[in-house]
Amino acid sequence: MSYLGVGVSPGNVPVSHSGSSSSSSSTVIDRRVRVAELVLRFLICGLGLAAALLVATDTQVKEIFTVKKKAKFTDMKALVFLVMANGIAAAYSLGQAVRCVVSMIRGNVLFSKPLAWIIFSADQVVAYVAVAAVGAAAQSAAFAKLGQSELQWMKICDMYDKFCNQVGEGIASAALVSVSTVLLSAISAFNLFRLYGGNKNKSSRW
Repeated sequence: MSYLGVGVSPGNVPVSHSGSSSSSSSTVIDRRVRVAELVLRFLICGLGLAAALLVATDTQVKEIFTVKKKAKFTDMKALVFLVMANGIAAAYSLGQAVRCVVSMIRGNVLFSKPLAWIIFSADQVVAYVAVAAVGAAAQSAAFAKLGQSELQWMKICDMYDKFCNQVGEGIASAALVSVSTVLLSAISAFNLFRLYGGNKNKSSRW
């Protein structure tokens, strides 16, 4: 055929590949989301375990007026909460990380809406607990470091400096855990609500 004297071969007619391009883009996004989730879950597992161990194993003995006093994490309820919260977060994240690895290897595990809701809800609970634990521990640590003259609370860290330093390291690790759980809860929300998008009638594989 010709147009304005220019010959055009039928084999050279442009063909639109918008459908395949969209599918390829969706696959890339899925892959990146899966990798991000896996990295965050392993990160939470490692940092949560580190935070729990740093605080739970921290002790220091001081002699005050010939009386030996041993400082330990059970002396502060906020630290007990911190240890429990990070231990639970680490164990939960390890289980979810194993699920992610198995799903990526098999490539045929259906990511259904009920499962997405369960993971989303669990991730939200873990995030709230992790943030609350860090907030409570940080407040207690501030009192121990700075004291409270109005209430005649002493600066405990002036006496138990080693204990406070290690607790501070544990709280720092727990803070990273809390940030990671918040990011992870956002990813699980994305995984859930995209099932209700334009492709909601199609099975999503995870």
